[in-house]
Amino acid sequence: MTVLTLTDVADTDQRASAADRLLNLVMRYGLSAFGPIAVSGAHFVASIVFLHAFSRSDFGLFSFLLVVVPFCLSLNGALLGVSISCHAARSGGASAGDIGTHLKINLLFAAAAFAAVFALLWAVGAPLLLATVLGAYGSIMTLRWFARCFAYQQHRPFAPVTSDILYSVLVIAPIVALALLHELTAARAAFVLLGAASLGFVAFGRHYIARQFWPGREGSLWSYGAIWRDMTRWSLMGVALTEMTANAHAYLVTLISGPGAFAVLAVGALLMRPVSLVYAALPDLERPVIARAIVAGDHVRAFRIVKEFRTAVGAMWVATILLAGTILIWFPHLVLKNGYGEGQALIVAAIFAAIMAVRAIRTPEAVLLQAAREYRPLARASLWSSLVSLVTTLLLLLAAGPIASLGGILAGEALMTGNILALSRRWRASHG
Repeated sequence: MTVLTLTDVADTDQRASAADRLLNLVMRYGLSAFGPIAVSGAHFVASIVFLHAFSRSDFGLFSFLLVVVPFCLSLNGALLGVSISCHAARSGGASAGDIGTHLKINLLFAAAAFAAVFALLWAVGAPLLLATVLGAYGSIMTLRWFARCFAYQQHRPFAPVTSDILYSVLVIAPIVALALLHELTAARAAFVLLGAASLGFVAFGRHYIARQFWPGREGSLWSYGAIWRDMTRWSLMGVALTEMTANAHAYLVTLISGPGAFAVLAVGALLMRPVSLVYAALPDLERPVIARAIVAGDHVRAFRIVKEFRTAVGAMWVATILLAGTILIWFPHLVLKNGYGEGQALIVAAIFAAIMAVRAIRTPEAVLLQAAREYRPLARASLWSSLVSLVTTLLLLLAAGPIASLGGILAGEALMTGNILALSRRWRASHG
């Protein structure tokens, strides 16, 4: 007969508790990451098809689009996602007026996103129709992005996942079909992207769409002024400076040397696409959870969530590196077409892997500081790194070409990560 001691029971409970925490961690990140991974996979497949079907210039143009539009999404998150998260974290949650204000600002931002995407693409040589359709795509994607963020605040995680999956399927299926029929053109690809974004937005339901386009009398544009002064002007500045740090090469190379020159960098960046999109999407899930823990005074829980976040991001980085290695070793023909050399792809992929590793270290701590509403220190921490990235990237581009310009991005990322880790240590020490 086996006799269980109190120690045995305690050990069993601890193991069960640890297993439950691990299961909850996998489920939470698995659900939140599944949608972004599907979107990333769709963009990856589409980019591979574009690489084989388009000229170097058109491939570079669409690759530039997939830099500009995510920047619009990041700006949307800083302008609206951060503030709606903080309002939702308060006792009683966001009011009807708060929600109405955010929906109205979101409409204005979508119009601004259209204008910005259109202007940038037209400036680098896109035809008028193509720039217009892709501008509309960028606009709808920003509406969809806020809808995702709002659904998370309303504890409806399946709505964003459904939207992401629908968008992904509607990108991949038509583009692959058109390519197999040898009917794929840049204009048709643009209409496919616009249609996928529009139908992905519809997935949030008729009630939400009606509320988005006709917010009613609740809330006002003027009400956003206080939110802007207290919070979002600093978060917006931080995102803009972070973009300058992270993607100065995309804008400088494309505007100075043309989309064809940026295509060389885009080939290597393709391999890092999964982890980069996850980096962008997971903060929208974790920021409100950390914010609620901080508001409740439960800093231990907030720190634990940051640790789990770091584990998930690190695991995604490892998985992406393994995928990239598999492609480069066994399926190099996927990314080495149209005159792109193997040596170039390997160098660019290695530099991007290092850049993503640095971001993996920084991102969880940055989200902690955002949840703690430390927007001004974050913006200041990004200032010098953005200047270093911009100046170094420009000098390396002019002196040694597009691939060398990535060294400026790595330098800026490293400096920003060091600044944010120092801020996080100080905040933790004063709230631990």
